[in-house]
Amino acid sequence: MRILLISSAFSGLTQRFYTELEDAGFPVSVELHSGDMAQLLEGVSLFKPDLILCPFLTNRLPKEIYENYKCLIVHPGIKGDRGPSSLDWAIQNGEPEWGVSLLQAAEEMDAGAIWASKTFPMRRATKSSIFYREVTQAAVDCLWEVLSYFDAPDFKPEAQDYSKPDYTGKLMPLMKQQDRVINWKKHKTDEILRRINAADGSPGVLDEIYGKPVFIFNAHKESRLTGKPGEIIATANHAVCRATVDGAIWIGHLKPKLESGVKGIKLPAKFVLKDLMPEAVPATSALRGLLAKTIKHIEIDYAKPGRELPCQEVWYEQEGDAAYINFPFHNGGMSTEQCRLLLSVYRHVATLPVKAIVLMGGDECWSNGIHLNHIEAADNPADESWLNINAIDDLIHQIITTLDKLTISAIAGSAGAGGAIMAIAADKVFAREGVIFNPHYKNMGELYGSEYWTYLLPKRVGLEMATSLTEQRLPISAKKAWHIGLCDKVLDKNHRIFAAQVKHLANAAVADSKILHLCLNEKAKTRCCDESQKALASYRQFELTQMYENFYGNEDYHSARKRFVYKLNGDNKTPENIAKHRRIQEVSKQPSSGSMVHFIWQDYYQIGDDQVDSEHKDLFVLADQLVSSITREELIKNSRLIYRHVKEHFRAEEKLMKKSGFRNYKDHVKEHNFMLEKLVDMDRKIANDDWKLSEIEEFMDKWGKHIIHSDMAFNAYQKYQELDPVL
Repeated sequence: MRILLISSAFSGLTQRFYTELEDAGFPVSVELHSGDMAQLLEGVSLFKPDLILCPFLTNRLPKEIYENYKCLIVHPGIKGDRGPSSLDWAIQNGEPEWGVSLLQAAEEMDAGAIWASKTFPMRRATKSSIFYREVTQAAVDCLWEVLSYFDAPDFKPEAQDYSKPDYTGKLMPLMKQQDRVINWKKHKTDEILRRINAADGSPGVLDEIYGKPVFIFNAHKESRLTGKPGEIIATANHAVCRATVDGAIWIGHLKPKLESGVKGIKLPAKFVLKDLMPEAVPATSALRGLLAKTIKHIEIDYAKPGRELPCQEVWYEQEGDAAYINFPFHNGGMSTEQCRLLLSVYRHVATLPVKAIVLMGGDECWSNGIHLNHIEAADNPADESWLNINAIDDLIHQIITTLDKLTISAIAGSAGAGGAIMAIAADKVFAREGVIFNPHYKNMGELYGSEYWTYLLPKRVGLEMATSLTEQRLPISAKKAWHIGLCDKVLDKNHRIFAAQVKHLANAAVADSKILHLCLNEKAKTRCCDESQKALASYRQFELTQMYENFYGNEDYHSARKRFVYKLNGDNKTPENIAKHRRIQEVSKQPSSGSMVHFIWQDYYQIGDDQVDSEHKDLFVLADQLVSSITREELIKNSRLIYRHVKEHFRAEEKLMKKSGFRNYKDHVKEHNFMLEKLVDMDRKIANDDWKLSEIEEFMDKWGKHIIHSDMAFNAYQKYQELDPVL
């Protein structure tokens, strides 16, 4: 069965459907619906689907599609519920139970026949959290129910009938800002939280703080502080605490409402209010003194275990011999400051008498790498990008080099870009079933990426798979991640059960001191061996060289980041990596420019002869040139350049050895001939389109070892001969 996903964006739910169907072997492709009907019709015609699924739509499907193809739409509502703000109303009205329905597309919105419907109990949580967890899982359950009887001759979808007792939903209008308005002098804390939660993710609740119109996001209930309703009574980190009639709430993020047609950026609350907070008021103003008295500044002691405040972004808990670090950063982005904070907490935990450090991340997002919103809002986005990538590199370096403790990444929420790479820096990676990994960067304006990914990713999954993941830029499920070696275990899909399983596995891993000691010894040996072959600093140096070009050399990354942050439409075309039906040709076997394979000259290769060292260095440059080749012609050309360079270098070296009477001359020449044969074989494979990147890696590894073990021996012989010609 050929299945086409039509979606307004390649959203989390769309990615979940895509990976579920891919894993099951269905021919599946994606067509993004941006409102261009002609383009949409063309995409459907190209793929010729047996079934169309619509996980996320903000535009209507044209009749020409749903009248000619079976089209099912995911609606986040119970039976009978209709309207574009289904989940918003359910959260704001405090519904105890909600659900998901898979509806057949029809002329009247949400009125089509029901193919499947699931319900779930509602949590007190944000819309984005409920959508990511309950809605997504219920939608997947509906998907598999539908596919199980899609071709059954006796199956008929259920026509909507409001006379039935289980049709408790109703038509609800689009929720507008007037429906979300907060009355700070009337509404109680729980009511305010429901309103903010119902708008979290999008569009936020429009309000005013210090006369500034802002949209509110990321709110948490405060249990102790009180004050005059509506006023800011405390700050902590970059959150602000606002009093209610019966308590207070912490507000983590705000987005300024700008002039019509101009979009703001969601940022930490104090960032948005920086010109209005007491410290921004002139020192001579009486207002500053008044505000300073009423606003309490709370310093969080991150060295203490537990979460001191509900707005706290990083905290750790110690249970037995394991420490668990939580970092549920809003939407998964990690700014420079957040990376440094997490690093400081990690370093503190590393000094504790524990045997394992478990990185828990957040329930909805484990981590998505550098913080694009913070970067976009910076005075100099290029400089902030550079600071941010170095800050996360520092954090990951610390994880990689933790040799006296077992490190575990427990991934309950999806992980993307640098966050996905950070996860695999740990010794063990446990993923919750349903998690989506996006271990690539190039969708963000051909961003190269850092986080030691050119070391960590091939080490985990092998060079060929690492190349495939980063070049194809497709999401993968937790199950596929386990299959290819990106994670070690896939645990239960239920978040509570997952957390319990993680603790059980962590305790089991450190229970036997002897086995743990052997494990840590092996880890230290492997790290030392890896470092001797290529230093972590070399991987970082190479990656940051590419990133510097991304940040300062052109506008591709900056333009892509701006489109992402401001939710701006690009050219409205569906990217070919997800639209298989639009690919002109299959993805090349070879990586595009900027491959993860790179070769950097190490000081320990230096033998002290300027000419020989220069020739040795030149080969590293030529090898990098080879792996950056895009076309077959470039590969052939660069392969032959390497062969000529190596052959000429060997010829001169052999002539000198023979003349000096070097006693290991014959063995040395055998090594030369063996390496030349390898280059000839590599050239033949390139000509036959049968070459793999691992072959040049193997050759360069042999080249480095030849320098250390053979060339240095000859160099020492020459020096001794100069001192004593009789030798």
